[in-house]
Amino acid sequence: MMSSSSFRFKLLLPIVVGCLMTASAGNFWNDVDITWGDGRGKILDNGQFLTLSLDEASGSGFQSKNQYLFGKFDIQLKLVPGNSAGTVTTFYMKSPGSTWDEIDFEFLGNLSGDPYILHTNVFSQGKGNREQQFYLWFDPTADFHTYSILWNPERIIFSVDDTPIREFKNMESKGVTYPKSQPMRIYSSLWNADDWATRGGLVKTDWSQAPFTASYRNFNTNGCVWPNEASSCTSTSPSSASDNNSWLTQELDSTSQQKMQWVQTNYMIYNYCADIKRFPQGLPPECNVS
Repeated sequence: MMSSSSFRFKLLLPIVVGCLMTASAGNFWNDVDITWGDGRGKILDNGQFLTLSLDEASGSGFQSKNQYLFGKFDIQLKLVPGNSAGTVTTFYMKSPGSTWDEIDFEFLGNLSGDPYILHTNVFSQGKGNREQQFYLWFDPTADFHTYSILWNPERIIFSVDDTPIREFKNMESKGVTYPKSQPMRIYSSLWNADDWATRGGLVKTDWSQAPFTASYRNFNTNGCVWPNEASSCTSTSPSSASDNNSWLTQELDSTSQQKMQWVQTNYMIYNYCADIKRFPQGLPPECNVS
């Protein structure tokens, strides 16, 4: 008997069959547009680096030139150093419209010496409330680290330096909506959110420390581009075509599951699936699936 996951994959197969796989090093000039910030976002070194800055007047942000329906996407990011309280740096995917899909990395700044909080969320058809939060096991301001989103028809995997920290599975058979039909762009931004970002808004942004700057490099996209309602799979990741295809059916092996369990046991600080007070009528259905 065909499993439900195999059946879903066969239904979605026409989207990705015949995809043209290409490999080239990512270049910010070719891959993104700086969309706001009035000069506070800068592409440097012939497209190899990008910086976003925030001051009291404005933050800044960029978005991918392409939209994607499934893929693996990663970027190396060095977060705002020092007193970053009140600031939020983001790396996420989002579709347009009122019933949007979204996959979020958000980095909530903190006072000097206190750790950043990595906030993750998944929206499908406009419904979110699926937050998991983590501390990191390193200083994300001292050097560049790789943050990755793998999104295929069966699962979404959030990873940090190739270590999975969260998996959100397709559980439509349990009545849980899943992002599968709306193409998404990739976005990143640095902005002021001192009304909620640090200790629930108790700690405000210290503008005497501005400008705040986050730095980016090695933006790799490896997915199905969606121009003019016709999908093609392309890559800016310098690896073989066979490797580039692997994300489409990738899942966590036992070693990866152990790594994820290590992160969640030692560094997870909030899990919506454990917040009984928040859901007095019962946890969301995906929380009750082993």
